[in-house]
Amino acid sequence: MMASFSLVLFFIVIFMLKNVDGKLMNDVNKLGMDNCDLFNGNWVYDDDYPLYDSSICPFIEKQFNCLNNGRQDRDYLKYRWQPHGCNLPRFNAKHFQHKLKGKKVMFVGDSLSVDQWQSLTCMLYAADPQAKYISKRNGSTSFFTFPKYNTSYLVSRNVFLVDVVKMENGTRVLQLDSLSAAAQWEEMDVLIFDTWHWWFHTGRKQPWGFVQDGNSTYKDANRVTLYEKALNSWAKWVDTKVDTTKTKIFFQGVSPDHDNCTGATRPSESTQGPHPGEIVLEKVLRGMNKSVHLLNVTKLSQYRVDGHPSVYGFGGHRNVDCTHWCIAGVADTWNVLLSAILHQI
Repeated sequence: MMASFSLVLFFIVIFMLKNVDGKLMNDVNKLGMDNCDLFNGNWVYDDDYPLYDSSICPFIEKQFNCLNNGRQDRDYLKYRWQPHGCNLPRFNAKHFQHKLKGKKVMFVGDSLSVDQWQSLTCMLYAADPQAKYISKRNGSTSFFTFPKYNTSYLVSRNVFLVDVVKMENGTRVLQLDSLSAAAQWEEMDVLIFDTWHWWFHTGRKQPWGFVQDGNSTYKDANRVTLYEKALNSWAKWVDTKVDTTKTKIFFQGVSPDHDNCTGATRPSESTQGPHPGEIVLEKVLRGMNKSVHLLNVTKLSQYRVDGHPSVYGFGGHRNVDCTHWCIAGVADTWNVLLSAILHQI
């Protein structure tokens, strides 16, 4: 009797685990083509890389332009992401532009969103450098348009996704259940979101003084908890306001930083383990009703300690940058993955 009960319990647990994995893979789309996990693999040295020469991309921001800022080693440009069990299609700018012809693509988030946006615009421009482009900025939103394809690639700097509102007395309040920028998001055909790094700024770098959470207002709380509350507000907006059969929603995942990247010239052989931000993000995405595609860049980027600007970013030796990514570099692979998934949906 006891043996039979244990056997039944065993199969119930296995069934539950399969359902959890299936929900994660189907709803969050960690898996790519032919049941191959595009985000599980390793970096391999490839003489055919990088995908483009960043010196012909005239609009890279200084903080990402490592070669122009004096970086001499080039091996960090030579690594290609190789999933286990399948090959990741090489990026084809012409196919990408035709896929998105007449559409608007927006990155929404912090400077890591800008990093990925700049990478994508360079990848597209380098493939057709004679094509006319229009680049402009309006407030916190930058626009990059290719009239030839009638495609627009935008980035909106919105580090929390939820609002930070300045009150009459000058106090800034983080409103965990308010997303006033969502009206602009709803005009897009493809959205790629990102938030994480600014949640842990304190002191003078903290852009808010109080937190408004529903009917409650308080000075501060556990930052991971605040991050999760904001993500849940964003998820509620997607579930109630977005027609995901028309508007494709991606989440960039959490871009990892490294404690020390100075002098690194090759990938690490191990990762830093599960990232707390990615764990929370996946939890929120699992609970959603609508289809959201996770660009699970965390683990693959954890290997790339060599890919940061280090002393070749905006701050130089005075402010070593182990958070952002050189362009060309790791963010290009994020866009290769974005392209691979876009061509499946």
